Amino acid sequence: MIYDITQPLFECNVFPGDPQPEKRILMRMEKGDICNLTGLAMCAHNGTHVDSPFHFYKDGKTIDQINLEKFIGPAYVHEHNGDVTADDAKAILERAEKLNKAAAKKILIKGKAVVTLEAAQIFAQAGIDLIGNESQTVGPENAPMNVHLVLLKEEVVLLEGIRLGHVPDGVYLLNCAPLNLSGSDGAPCRAVLMEL
Repeated sequence: MIYDITQPLFECNVFPGDPQPEKRILMRMEKGDICNLTGLAMCAHNGTHVDSPFHFYKDGKTIDQINLEKFIGPAYVHEHNGDVTADDAKAILERAEKLNKAAAKKILIKGKAVVTLEAAQIFAQAGIDLIGNESQTVGPENAPMNVHLVLLKEEVVLLEGIRLGHVPDGVYLLNCAPLNLSGSDGAPCRAVLMEL
């Protein structure tokens, strides 16, 4: 089974203040054009996307400089609602490790969860590759910067805006490879989970 955990781009949620993606019809066969052709304008952080360290660090790695292994591999899905505390982060990592040591490197949090600064520090210290969540930002929406700084400093990829409501807790194979937007601070991706 393959689970699509990506938001449809043109109907996606956006972080407050970011532009909504725009679809432009450039050519249509029904109008006599030789083919159908769609144009788009968007922010690199619209919908389901990944953040690179360059998002908050002027000398940080850009999206094209991150090893693809960070985006592809075993991952652990865990449901949590509310603030993710330091103790919650430790418990999530322990459970993931028991199920699959490799999956403990990519943590996906299902539900209305907010990664606190203390939890971000636990995840960063654990040396995970990626953390994903359903919100358009990993940290608190009204003040996400400190959580981003802690995680991106350790080159933890942030996968934001995923949709996990139809995915049971457990271990999966994740693929959320981003578009190769060279020199960019983030990029949209088509995130999918596959049953192992």
